[in-house]
Amino acid sequence: MTASEIVLVDSSGWLEYITGDEKADAFGDILQRDIQVLVPTIVLYEVLKILLLRAGRSEADIFLSEALRRKVLDLTDTIALAAASLSIDYKLPMADAIIYATALAHQAELVTSDAHFTGLPGVTIL
Repeated sequence: MTASEIVLVDSSGWLEYITGDEKADAFGDILQRDIQVLVPTIVLYEVLKILLLRAGRSEADIFLSEALRRKVLDLTDTIALAAASLSIDYKLPMADAIIYATALAHQAELVTSDAHFTGLPGVTIL
């Protein structure tokens, strides 16, 4: 990836980064670059919910302070419709299909550790 690229880090990547998990450094390398990072609202939901349930308010607040400094993207009708087709074509769960459709719509590289995205164009799996 180059400094001019646009990336979308999915929920798995944010969770790795915030909780200091196994791939935290790899996601940190991406999230700390001077590049545009897109954050779909569904990623806000997923990560906040998991952090509140498993890690606590402190980690959730750290995530929010990091994520809300990025470009947050709402779910649009165009992305929802594209996600429905992508879900069928690639057998993706709903949230993953929305995340992938958002990345495609914004010509962003999707960076993830989620195996659901294996082999899909425009995806980097760490």
